[in-house]
Amino acid sequence: MSQILIVSEHAPKPLGPYAHAVLESWKYRLHISGQSGRDPKTGKLAEGIEAQTEQTLNNIETLLGEVQWNWNHVICIRAYLTDMSHYELVNGVYQRRFQKRFPARAALGVVALPGGALIEMKCEAGGNTLPEQYIPMLLKAD
Repeated sequence: MSQILIVSEHAPKPLGPYAHAVLESWKYRLHISGQSGRDPKTGKLAEGIEAQTEQTLNNIETLLGEVQWNWNHVICIRAYLTDMSHYELVNGVYQRRFQKRFPARAALGVVALPGGALIEMKCEAGGNTLPEQYIPMLLKAD
């Protein structure tokens, strides 16, 4: 997969850890449904926005791992926050995960999220390879 992160000097400076745009070339695309800070073992939400953000990212990382991908495959993330005053706290946790290679991102304020979550993230990723077990399933889906 080839990606070029675009940060334009002609656009307003990003207010957080994200690129203005991502230009890419890939063969496969993965859409990860909205993930929250729910622990997969207990089903309980982590306490507080930073812990929920960390667990949300852990859950996304687990799903990326299902197809043997990682954060470098992420194209775009949409973050939904019930309190936009948490924006900087979320950014602090988020930017540690990406290590200066930030995908495109949007952060939206919402009234509420399922199960009382403070944050939910939807992720799109792309890559040129998949584990062998997924190839026949994709061919049958056509």
